[in-house]
Amino acid sequence: MFSQRQYCLTLLFILVISFVSCCFSSYQDDLYFRNGYQSQGDSYYGQVLRRHSGANAPATSAQIVNVDDFGAKADGTDDSQAFLKAWKKACSSNVEAALVIPRNRIYHLKPVTFSGPCKSGLTIKIYGTIKATVHQSDYRKDPRYWIVFDNVNNFIVEGGGTINGNGEIWWRNSCKVNRNLPCKDAPTAVTFFGCKNLRVANLRFKNSQKMHLSFKKCVNVKALNLKVIAPGNSPNTDGIHVTETQNIQIKNCVIGTGDDCISIVSGSKNIRATGIVCGPGHGISIGSLGAGNSEAEVSNVVVDGAKLTGTTNGVRIKTWQGGSGYAKNIVFQNIAMSNVTNPIIIDQHYCDQEDPCTDQASAVQISNVLYKNIKGTSASEVAIKFDCSKSSACQGILMQDVVFGSQYKGEAAKALCLNVNLKKRGSFRPLCS
Repeated sequence: MFSQRQYCLTLLFILVISFVSCCFSSYQDDLYFRNGYQSQGDSYYGQVLRRHSGANAPATSAQIVNVDDFGAKADGTDDSQAFLKAWKKACSSNVEAALVIPRNRIYHLKPVTFSGPCKSGLTIKIYGTIKATVHQSDYRKDPRYWIVFDNVNNFIVEGGGTINGNGEIWWRNSCKVNRNLPCKDAPTAVTFFGCKNLRVANLRFKNSQKMHLSFKKCVNVKALNLKVIAPGNSPNTDGIHVTETQNIQIKNCVIGTGDDCISIVSGSKNIRATGIVCGPGHGISIGSLGAGNSEAEVSNVVVDGAKLTGTTNGVRIKTWQGGSGYAKNIVFQNIAMSNVTNPIIIDQHYCDQEDPCTDQASAVQISNVLYKNIKGTSASEVAIKFDCSKSSACQGILMQDVVFGSQYKGEAAKALCLNVNLKKRGSFRPLCS
């Protein structure tokens, strides 16, 4: 049972999280308004859209850069150099620039890095399709990345087009598909590295080699209205990956892949995900954290409004033994799950390797986690599992109006709770055994 002090701290946590949850969205909107995005949206970017969707709009003061004007052919040959030349032109513009990838065309790219900072605000309008090279030898220099945007600020990527990682050859050669093969790295399709004031919206990501979309060391990000798809058996194809990133809003995204729909790892804070549709995949995960006895820090995460169908996990926090640091101030609320194998899980004994992991006393501390208004059906016997560390028990875990039925062999759902300080309110079932 909670002590009086723990109970007071719990009430304070609920109030703080509620304030963060309702105010974070308006904070983000104000942030982007201050950086000029809203004032540009209806005038400048509206004109760019009309100009390159076939309408004969009058010329504007904006710098318009079309990749076709720099030699892009969209005929199955490599268009990388044409894209780099177009990028250089747009990035060096003294006025706002728009880099346009025309519709109804498929451009093929080898691994490529688009580097900043740029002189002025920049938009990429992807109307057509960008597709990855099928030759694995093209990735010899660095097999971890395909498209990288490095250190670009005041940056918008949108347009309704498709980014296709062409990942089938990588999946076939994965050790997770064929255990006789050695484990090798595969490229993340699109990486935003060190970007500030970034908006990625209205795009389709498809069949990534590994992760589809990664935000690393970015600040002030909006990821809006994205569709991310890959087969459910494609290995390691996380939808949206957040690492060392602060102040990010992920909103109205449909994600179905072979791994986590959203994964959040160390160094990330102030994350808000709303209106997420997930499945197939491994659910929405914080972690894994603390691998290799490392220190990890994740805080202020809100997942508000999600629908998960047929996923391996629902909402999950996973940490390795031997790690240190924390995962704290986390809210999962207003979530519907259907036929999810592990709907709610905290696993402080995560071990993603063939050899058994060594028992270790230290652990990433997990605290102040609220599960509210979460309902659905479990595809396994255990709908709720808190497998916490004996030495670093999970602290301040609150369950409010959390109800699960079972679709597992007609049996009632169960909850297993180990080393967890748990508080419940409203409806809560199944109860811990």
